[in-house]
Amino acid sequence: MEKIPTIATSAAHYAEKKDFGTFDLLTCIRLGQKIEEIDPSRHLNAENYIKPWSAMETALSRWPEALSNTLQLAERLETPNILNQRYAPRFALPSNVSAQEYLRTLVKKGAQWRYKDRLTKVWPRIEHELKIIEASGFTEYFLVVWDVTRFAREHRIRFAGRGSAADSVVAYCLGITEVDAFSRNLLFERFMSPERQEMPDIDIDFDARYRDQVIAYVHSRYGEEHVARVATYQTFRQRSALREVGKVLGFPIEELDRVAKSLPESSLSHIISHWNEIPELRQYPEHSKLQTLLQWAAKIEGLPRHIGTHLGGVVISDRPLSAISPREISQKGVQIIQFDKRDVETLGLLKLDLLGLRTFTAVDIATQTILHDTPDFSYDAIPLHDVKTYEQLQQGEGIGVFQLESPAQRSLALRLQPDRWEDIVASLALIRPGPIKGNMVDPFIARRQGRESVTYLHPALEPILSKTYGVVLFQEQVIAIASTLAGFTPGEADALRRVMTHARSVEDMQELGQKFKEKAQQRGVSIEVADAVFQQIVGYASYGFNEAHAAAFAETAYRTAYLLRHYPTEYFMGLLNAEPLGYYPIDVLLVEARRRGIKIYPIDINKSDVGVTKVGERALRIGLGFVKHLGLKLANHIVSNRPKEGFHSPRQLLDLGLTVTQATITIHIGAWDSLNVPRNVLIEDLMLPQGLYLRARYAQSGSPPSLTTQNAWDYQYCGFGQHQQWMAPWREYLRRQGFLSTSDIRQMKTGRFARCVGLLIRPHRPPTRSGKTVVFFSLLDETGVLEARLSPQGYQQFGHLLFGPTTSVIMVGGRVENRGMDVRTITPWAYQDIPH
Repeated sequence: MEKIPTIATSAAHYAEKKDFGTFDLLTCIRLGQKIEEIDPSRHLNAENYIKPWSAMETALSRWPEALSNTLQLAERLETPNILNQRYAPRFALPSNVSAQEYLRTLVKKGAQWRYKDRLTKVWPRIEHELKIIEASGFTEYFLVVWDVTRFAREHRIRFAGRGSAADSVVAYCLGITEVDAFSRNLLFERFMSPERQEMPDIDIDFDARYRDQVIAYVHSRYGEEHVARVATYQTFRQRSALREVGKVLGFPIEELDRVAKSLPESSLSHIISHWNEIPELRQYPEHSKLQTLLQWAAKIEGLPRHIGTHLGGVVISDRPLSAISPREISQKGVQIIQFDKRDVETLGLLKLDLLGLRTFTAVDIATQTILHDTPDFSYDAIPLHDVKTYEQLQQGEGIGVFQLESPAQRSLALRLQPDRWEDIVASLALIRPGPIKGNMVDPFIARRQGRESVTYLHPALEPILSKTYGVVLFQEQVIAIASTLAGFTPGEADALRRVMTHARSVEDMQELGQKFKEKAQQRGVSIEVADAVFQQIVGYASYGFNEAHAAAFAETAYRTAYLLRHYPTEYFMGLLNAEPLGYYPIDVLLVEARRRGIKIYPIDINKSDVGVTKVGERALRIGLGFVKHLGLKLANHIVSNRPKEGFHSPRQLLDLGLTVTQATITIHIGAWDSLNVPRNVLIEDLMLPQGLYLRARYAQSGSPPSLTTQNAWDYQYCGFGQHQQWMAPWREYLRRQGFLSTSDIRQMKTGRFARCVGLLIRPHRPPTRSGKTVVFFSLLDETGVLEARLSPQGYQQFGHLLFGPTTSVIMVGGRVENRGMDVRTITPWAYQDIPH
């Protein structure tokens, strides 16, 4: 038997000796132990690091042969040739037909459908795209994507392609996207180009209820050996790092939760260095145990935590994936490849992003409900120039509208006064961190409203920038400017755009600028104009948004705004049944529905379905699935086993497998009130010791629960006010104290002082142009939502009241501005029960 040579190595669990503490901390997190506990799995010495070769020579000087063998082995090792290959999916073609022929046939058929008598005009663009697709080797990839969308369309699963794929006329003709890239003059090279040999990135949103059905089709169509989900490597984020390290160091869970929820969105190292500037942390001494905790948590922030499943990434290969990568079954029970979305492309695997969008769930539920009363209704045929829909947006009434419901978007709508399709596309691109920091919003609005003249540095820029009033807003515009003015090929122009967006080093910019100006001069552009244009696109390139993506989202944004305006009952029914999906919680949606004249009926054990149902023309009833301690499975079980004559006693729920606690909760939320039996009698009927206490409590009161008690149970067991919003019982009391409702304040003139009390909703600290911390939040009462802003000085004074798990109802005072409030004072509102 041949002797196997000996080599020298050592156990290495971390790079350097100084990393031992972090390694030991991560070990304790993995084992679920506190730092003071001892376990054999903990390597309690600092020698398991990657030692330099000189240290290995010293330590193993008695075994020179092993050292020599190790060096020889290292010299023989080669990087395996697995990266410079491509594993395209294999599409099942009809006999005697090539992939190129089949794709061209499908595209031509789709072009006739999309463009009809304009086909001759469009075909050169289609031919241009097809040549690039074929030359790049992505023909079968497009066929696979078409096949997936065909399956969804045939099974009536709503979907929409988005992202840079919407720059493609071929994708439009195949029915993958609904954005007409030809009519919008979008550049295909933003999506694919010969110069950029990268995988095409096609994202498709499906109705969230059926996304898994689509993925299951992909598995069955191409085989389990050839399909897998993409992995994600979850890292320790700010809050998870703090919580995990805190457990190891023995901090109480309640304290960790309070601190974690109060931290601003920033790295832990930045937070530590700016300790005294953060009001939420100033209450703790600067050198407290908490700061020690944050310092250790900062060491693991960004490090891998565990492997997970990508939301929608699916890879399909012509070769069995077992020959390319290890696979495993995730916690969700699906097969994943052990590489993330970036690495699968490096491996040469083509990825589809098949994502779930709950807005499509809401749209489909609303559409099906509308069709009951209006059989000729078609969501896809909604008119795109409906005046009432735009008037609704102009008034800032966008809560519930896809991508347009955030406070920033509704504030923009009040200023912009959108009245056309392009305004919505621009709005989706403007409210992003980049454009806000780059001061693009104000110039755009001023030019859109005619308060500032629209000018162009060169006449050739007018066709490119006219839709955005001379402002460089979209990435495609940067590409078009470089192509038109300097003669860059579209692929070169996109490369320029990418360098501007990502690199932005002084050397790169100077080199790019010189090339741009030289080529522009060769085309007759003066050096002054060329320099000015280049400075303009440099200023905006890193902030620019993908126009194709904005246009794709605008389609859904406008149509959902139309539903909200013309079919509010059906649309709110869809929104509530698709929760969680948007910016605001259910409580806000219910207030908005009531404000629009929709009556909300509470849960009824004999009338409620699992979800929200329509009751009459302008009324909705909340379903049993919204009770926290039941869940959808039990709610379905109750509804499907409900007697024809209805339930007459909570004890019947025990026979269906509910616990006494669950049955009691249904009594507390009023689900049995329609029986006209006192709640204490219903609880007594359950015949349990804890029921005796509640029975005695009811016997003492001798009356139904007060409005505030009912609200407390609703919010505890449902998370929202199903009978009424939290502030409703207090309105008269608050008026006597001089507090206005949010509705009153929205009607006031700018500059007046007002006071208001409401539920605190979504406090956040977005990036600002100045870099200072401005807090934006919403106040909710029974009349609606009021948007509020707190200045940097106010944040320093009151920030600790806005962030954390304890504050829920606050009292604010401030100046009215633009239907919102510039907050000057904040106080937690202490309240007591009021008579029924």
